[in-house]
Amino acid sequence: MDDDLKTMDREGLIAEVKRLRAGIRDHRDSSGHKLCWHHPQLWGLLPEPIPANITVPPWPKFFRGCVAYRESLERELPGAPAHDSEYDGR
Repeated sequence: MDDDLKTMDREGLIAEVKRLRAGIRDHRDSSGHKLCWHHPQLWGLLPEPIPANITVPPWPKFFRGCVAYRESLERELPGAPAHDSEYDGR
């Protein structure tokens, strides 16, 4: 899967690390409603294509997962400021 790395020279590897770090930082710096979304930009940093067979849970299970994710943020980042705005669909 990562055979492309074997063919890169030092400069190519450094460029790849910088590209991946920029993508990770972009995702890390997401906040508010952006935390809850599908992130094909992040997955697109990998050399292989994004699988077409991604599955999603049914609505009740999906919402329970959202609640669990938000609860984990409360535990792990208890002092994080609230982003008190409605999702506007854009």
